[in-house]
Amino acid sequence: WGRSPDDLYILYTGGTTGMPKGVMWRQDDLVVTLDSTSKYPLPSVPGLDVFHERISKPGPRNLPAAPLMHGTGAFNAMWNLVLAGSIVTLTGRHFDATELLDTIEANRINSISIVGETFAKPILRALDAEPQRWDITSLRVIFSSGVIWAADTKAGLLRHNERLIMVDSLGSSEAIGMASSTVTADSARAGTSTTATFRAAPSTKVLTEDGREVAPGSGERGRVALRGRMPAGYYKDEAKTAATFVSHDGVRWSIPGDWAEVEADGTLKLYGRGSQCINTGGEKVYPEEVEEALKLHETVADAAVIGVPDDRFGEAITALVEPHVGSRIDEVTLIAHVRTMLEAFKAPKRVLPITSIGRAANGKLDYKRLRADALAQLGLTET
Repeated sequence: WGRSPDDLYILYTGGTTGMPKGVMWRQDDLVVTLDSTSKYPLPSVPGLDVFHERISKPGPRNLPAAPLMHGTGAFNAMWNLVLAGSIVTLTGRHFDATELLDTIEANRINSISIVGETFAKPILRALDAEPQRWDITSLRVIFSSGVIWAADTKAGLLRHNERLIMVDSLGSSEAIGMASSTVTADSARAGTSTTATFRAAPSTKVLTEDGREVAPGSGERGRVALRGRMPAGYYKDEAKTAATFVSHDGVRWSIPGDWAEVEADGTLKLYGRGSQCINTGGEKVYPEEVEEALKLHETVADAAVIGVPDDRFGEAITALVEPHVGSRIDEVTLIAHVRTMLEAFKAPKRVLPITSIGRAANGKLDYKRLRADALAQLGLTET
């Protein structure tokens, strides 16, 4: 019928760590990977019989809150279509929590996909401000990927719908479903939900740069690696393909660059992308964990953390902070706040105000632009 499992689906990365790259997926690999967590997953051999057998009624109604050009929105939409579900999209060109909640209620949406705190916090603020306005009882599942999603925010959403199942997925355009964290009302009450902690999939390992597996409880850090079905590579970029899709002892791994530690119980503690890692006084600090600490302060709407040149430390941790409407940024208070949550060396040396962090529609940060803004505010030049 003119189609082949080898036909390519190309998804462009957001370019957070450089120029956007076209990730080339065989369509068969992509569909089977997306469907692997279904109750009755599709077989590895193509065929429609099993597909027809498992479809006895219309599937879920899904709303991708993130744009369909982003993997979080596109992948969840595709998965729901494979489940014989339907997709409802927002008409606004920019994310608006009120529009989202109106659409959930009007269309009785069953699941949504978001990009972490960037989407979850505005949703929670809207619900807290008008708790009786929306009926969101139809909503059962919230999927998130791409940006850290705080445990406190998840607990807040549960106050408005105790039936919610919140799935935080560690993955990327190059590696789908490396690990996940699922929160329900029961797990929240039990206190087992923490920020940036994930349960690895069976095909996921944490590897050192020479390909050795990181032992649980060792305190050693490595890069999260996924084997099995994965992209063919990057479109017209052999060098970056070789750097991300690496073979060790005859096994091909997808290693996008997320650094993590393996706890004694086997869970992964995520630190962030090595490409954004700040080397300050010989210590490695990942921006995401400092940003997360800052965003837990009541005056902070959003935050970005970068390193700027420093004669003493090599790089000084510097935060750009967007305040909530009506709030004021107090540098001393925020530095002290981070110190109560993280090691002292991870606290920013400076906290700079910014009108808007300016996240893209997919929730990602433009660290290059933000670094230039910080340097300008500090009167420094790029080295």
